[in-house]
Amino acid sequence: MAGPDGGNGGRGGHIILRGNAQLWTLLHMRYYKNVLAKDGDNGVKNNSTGHDGADIIIEVPLGTVARDEETGEQEAEILEDGQEVIWVRGGRGGLGNKNFATATNQAPEYAQPGEMGSEGWKQLELKILADVGLVGFPNAGKSTLLSVVSAAKPKIANYAFTTLVPQLGIVSYRDNKSFCMADLPGIIEGAAEGKGLGHRFLRHIERNSVLLFLVPADSSDHAKEYAILRNELEQYNPELLHKKMVIAISKSDMLDEELKHAIAETLPANIPHVFIASVANVGITELKDLLWKALTDPIA
Repeated sequence: MAGPDGGNGGRGGHIILRGNAQLWTLLHMRYYKNVLAKDGDNGVKNNSTGHDGADIIIEVPLGTVARDEETGEQEAEILEDGQEVIWVRGGRGGLGNKNFATATNQAPEYAQPGEMGSEGWKQLELKILADVGLVGFPNAGKSTLLSVVSAAKPKIANYAFTTLVPQLGIVSYRDNKSFCMADLPGIIEGAAEGKGLGHRFLRHIERNSVLLFLVPADSSDHAKEYAILRNELEQYNPELLHKKMVIAISKSDMLDEELKHAIAETLPANIPHVFIASVANVGITELKDLLWKALTDPIA
């Protein structure tokens, strides 16, 4: 009899993605099978609004892409530490009867109910963020190079696909500068169609600023091997060919100067190249110089 005093309802809890620079994988997400945020509380008398439902915050590494599993549509992309994106919104809270009071109906006996929340099947995919991505056939020497130029300890063995997941290392450069290098699973001919590790490998290249092609010195045809690697990238995503590229001939301590000159003659003239030997620490400084120039020079 004292007039309308029904409070508004609280909204349902959101499901929020938050970037965390200290995370490097999505392994912790294996336990997030069903994520259910709390409902909001009902509004109560004396115009008291109900509490919002508690949000659920899921921390993910930088480079995470969120998609709707059924449509494949990209819904969010996390690129910065602390970045927050509301992935699934909670339902809107209802309106109490005070909102519907008018001059002719000063004590309405109805209110607006709240909305149902959203639900669906979702998918998270991680694309590694690195300055330099190593591209090469299995056993080209990518893991060995990363272990030499950084403190990373990737698995190294004399068989294909030793690297099954990307490995990251911070490469120290002159004057206390540094850059991030990623050792990616080895590519094989047909990877763009899913052969070998296929798309598990190629998707990570999309986020690398510079691509370092590693071709071993004992290859039967260095130019052809580079061309096959380049073609796989083009088949997967033609835009990858717009990235800056560097070619490194690995294991080159087995070559004399005449052989190095002959190999250099077959390589593309517009792509900088360097001969290196990771274990013998040959050409590593020159390689760092080339990579740093590619990373910092807008016209490199």
